[in-house]
Amino acid sequence: MRRTTSNALRSLAAVESENKMDFPKLQPRAGFLPPHKTQLPPRLFSGGNSSAKQGRGNWWAIVAILIALCALFYLLSVVRGYKFSARFQKFGGYGVVIDAGSTGSRIHVFEYVNEGGIPLVKGGAPSLKTKPGLSAFASTPEQAGESLVELLEFSRKKVPESRRSGTKIFLMATAGLRRLDSETQEKILESCRRVLRLSGFNFKDDWASVITGPDEGLFAWVAANYALGTLGGNPHKTTGIIELGGASAQVTFVPEEPPPPEFLQTLTLGGITYKLYSHSLLHFGQEAAWESLSHMILSGAFKSSLLSAEKGGVLDPCTPKGYTMDSRELLGLPGGLTNEDNGNLFAVHSNGNFSECRNAALALLQEGKDECVYQHCKIGSTFIPELRGKFFATENFFYTSQFFGLVPKASLSDIEKAGQHFCGEDWAVLQEKHHNVEKEELFKYCFSSAYIVALLNGSLGIAMNDERIRFTNQVGTVPIDWALGAFILRMMEDLPLDQPSWSLGEDSLTGFSLIAILVFLGLAAWSLSRWRKPHVKTIYDLEKGRYITTAARVYK
Repeated sequence: MRRTTSNALRSLAAVESENKMDFPKLQPRAGFLPPHKTQLPPRLFSGGNSSAKQGRGNWWAIVAILIALCALFYLLSVVRGYKFSARFQKFGGYGVVIDAGSTGSRIHVFEYVNEGGIPLVKGGAPSLKTKPGLSAFASTPEQAGESLVELLEFSRKKVPESRRSGTKIFLMATAGLRRLDSETQEKILESCRRVLRLSGFNFKDDWASVITGPDEGLFAWVAANYALGTLGGNPHKTTGIIELGGASAQVTFVPEEPPPPEFLQTLTLGGITYKLYSHSLLHFGQEAAWESLSHMILSGAFKSSLLSAEKGGVLDPCTPKGYTMDSRELLGLPGGLTNEDNGNLFAVHSNGNFSECRNAALALLQEGKDECVYQHCKIGSTFIPELRGKFFATENFFYTSQFFGLVPKASLSDIEKAGQHFCGEDWAVLQEKHHNVEKEELFKYCFSSAYIVALLNGSLGIAMNDERIRFTNQVGTVPIDWALGAFILRMMEDLPLDQPSWSLGEDSLTGFSLIAILVFLGLAAWSLSRWRKPHVKTIYDLEKGRYITTAARVYK
């Protein structure tokens, strides 16, 4: 009995031993869980560090591709000459502008910082004016360049020597040269170019030019609204500009409706497009108008209501009482009488009278009005739309109001009262009161005050007590000078001055478009390669009791 039990136990032990041999104990691979601890169904357990390593490798590949593309674009930009817009750069420096006006040339030295937008001009720009203007060299154009020597010496003292070769210098001539024939203009400019080439500054021949009247008005408008901080904002919240120079006057503002094409100036800044009316009234600057009015009065073309008081003579209502000129001075007035007029010349009696002088100026401003082909011709036959918004009256408007001690917010009524008092004073008394003012300038303030009222009120329709207009040449410490506006636009766009519209350059946009296209193509190529590359999985098959490797095309 005992032997039988013992044999049975030995047979059972042999069976168990055989069963253990059928299911050997397996050691799992590093990185995987033992099969008896997983709850996953057969054929679904997988793992592996290869995917993480492969992901990191792919990202390094993307970085390498982008670096290669940027390097390729840089090489192409050097070869093809693509430019990055100054709007996307941060830099600073100096710039020099010579305003070659009718009565003299003034040099401006600007120091600026550009942080990707409109250049910020530092402090007040140093300037220096010399006389005469370039138009005075009409008979000796080869000597015109010599008049710039003093101005260039001044600018060299303001710009560090290490920065001069990179500092751009521009010469922009205005109405004084516009009145000359094109051949004389070019001879004068070439004389100036010879001097500017040797100045030590960055200069190109086409940077010395005669600018148009509308451009001059546009530049002044930019300077005014730059000073106010309204550039890049609502067009109808900008301030207009009325500029009274020596040979011409400029009117520039945003009207209610776009003006006719011949008066339209389009400017794009900060994504905002401004449709401006801008026109230059040649021969209606203060000096040019004085010459024309003197000729009209002295030739007897202007019939004064006071003539009966001085039979056999001509009364000049625009010069103070007691002021005299001999016949040689009268005959030598620029644009005035010639020897052919000598037989019709009467004795001239200065009889300062503000009202009569204003009437004479108004008659001058209205000459040619019968030839108007537009709805509004406020001055001669020139179209000028209804003025809207606020205005700055600059240059000679400001100098006249400053002479009379008026504040910028003075009204036309204030200028009229000051002019009436001045015109009625005796010349000897005026000389004693204003002994620091040159005689050639002093006697013209009767005319300038009357001309301002005739121009702004009698012609442009600004009310005598209108508060929309300010007589000023600066806002805070920023000068309202067209040279500043020209400098700002040149630094922003670096476009030729004769380009009709100022907007962002196309080179920078083309360059960034190329970058975007190259990056897109690089990402597309990487994605395609990922889609085509087999993705390897290692799994443990519980049914077969072993590890197997699978390959499938998957997209991540």
